[in-house]
Amino acid sequence: MFKVVKMKDIIRIPPRMFSLPLEDSALTVLKENFEGRIIRDLGLIVSILDVDVEDIGKIAPGDGAVYHVATFNALVFTPMLKEVVEGEVITVEDFGLLVRIGPVDAFIHKSQIHDDYFSFSREQSAMLGSKTGRIVRKGDKVRARIVQVSYGGQAKILKIGLTMRQPYLGKIEWIEHDVRKAREAVKSGET
Repeated sequence: MFKVVKMKDIIRIPPRMFSLPLEDSALTVLKENFEGRIIRDLGLIVSILDVDVEDIGKIAPGDGAVYHVATFNALVFTPMLKEVVEGEVITVEDFGLLVRIGPVDAFIHKSQIHDDYFSFSREQSAMLGSKTGRIVRKGDKVRARIVQVSYGGQAKILKIGLTMRQPYLGKIEWIEHDVRKAREAVKSGET
């Protein structure tokens, strides 16, 4: 889920930025410090939208920079458990799929692709269903549910686990096929 979060920090504006307007300097510093950063239990900071910086700053002894209190709005991607997301398969390996969901990549283990046994075909660079004959390749659009979110220790990495083993999840073509089949079953039952 994307959301806008109001944050507050003390920022260091170096002397090389003194000739710029204060808001421009503050915005540049905040973008350098926060964009692309992962914060535990908050998510990935995608963009700094705006800043309100106090006019009067402080100088620390031995440092030529000025420190200002800044309040700013950030666009943040926060993966939520049980959230349904759509993305594109970017990697197919023998252990599963990597799917790009917004600004991050998530993992689907091959056992979580479908209620079928999927095996990796190196020749086709795809996952193949043994009973259903369904195929997943790089570039396919999929719909999945977030079942695991973890923030790595010191490395500050975001790990997201997905499943497609629920009704109306999976490759978009599969979902469309299942919906058509369900509608046909309803129509044939009504007549």
